[in-house]
Amino acid sequence: QVRLVESGGGSVQAGGSLRLSCAAVTYNGVGCMGWFRQAPGKEREAVATISVDDSAYYAESVKGRFTVSRDNAKKTTYLQMNNLKSEDTAMYYCTARYEIVCSSTKSGYKFWGQGTQVTVSS
Repeated sequence: QVRLVESGGGSVQAGGSLRLSCAAVTYNGVGCMGWFRQAPGKEREAVATISVDDSAYYAESVKGRFTVSRDNAKKTTYLQMNNLKSEDTAMYYCTARYEIVCSSTKSGYKFWGQGTQVTVSS
């Protein structure tokens, strides 16, 4: 079993930055880790994922603004979000799976964090 502990959400003005962190609490190893987000009335969507070899995927809407990274020794992933826009406002969820290869769909992930709110005001 994997428990994911997130931190770093908050409120920021458009153009600002936030950094999210997610630590996996587990006796086992962790494969792909990543971030999804869900805005009110919308489906949960993939934002960024990263494999153990640092292969990363980004949603088109965040490319060039967000950077996903991980520290395998700490079983932790980070999401650096720069030049935030109002449309980035959502609940952000950390996710993980045992498989090394990442999936871009929420059904591909077994473990989820509680979520951390990101609010961007224009």
